Amino acid sequence: MTKKELQIASNRKAWHDYILESPIEVGLCLLGWEVKAIRNHRVQLKDSYCLVKGGEIWLLNAHVSPLSTTAAYLKPNSTRTRKCLLHKKQISKLIGSIQQKGFTLVPLSLCWVNGKIKLQIALAKGKKKHDKRQAEKAKDWQREKEKVKKLSNRKE
Repeated sequence: MTKKELQIASNRKAWHDYILESPIEVGLCLLGWEVKAIRNHRVQLKDSYCLVKGGEIWLLNAHVSPLSTTAAYLKPNSTRTRKCLLHKKQISKLIGSIQQKGFTLVPLSLCWVNGKIKLQIALAKGKKKHDKRQAEKAKDWQREKEKVKKLSNRKE
């Protein structure tokens, strides 16, 4: 069975600030106006994070801007806390990793998967400043190699 995925939003800052391990796709509890807004790409995951409360995983600070057509009586809260939908075994495994190994949960991206909105989260450890510099140097070196290859192929 193939999954049809279409990315809606991503948290590019997470790739820069954390060392990411084992991404997991989870569902989200959303309201109707949120689904419509996400369909129109009015969502931001930049400053969002996941938290464990009462044996459940919650998404905090994900900003979903309401559409202008949203009913006035709803009073939409754009940064409300949203529940992540996982199996109990998955939750206990994640909680164990967070408590014992010092990981944190970081949202990476929001996607359409088979007509449903899914959030991709990952266990992550924070990068130190020197790790970030090292990663930048490696990226720069890779870009330079590609430029040289491109130029040498043009000359031949």
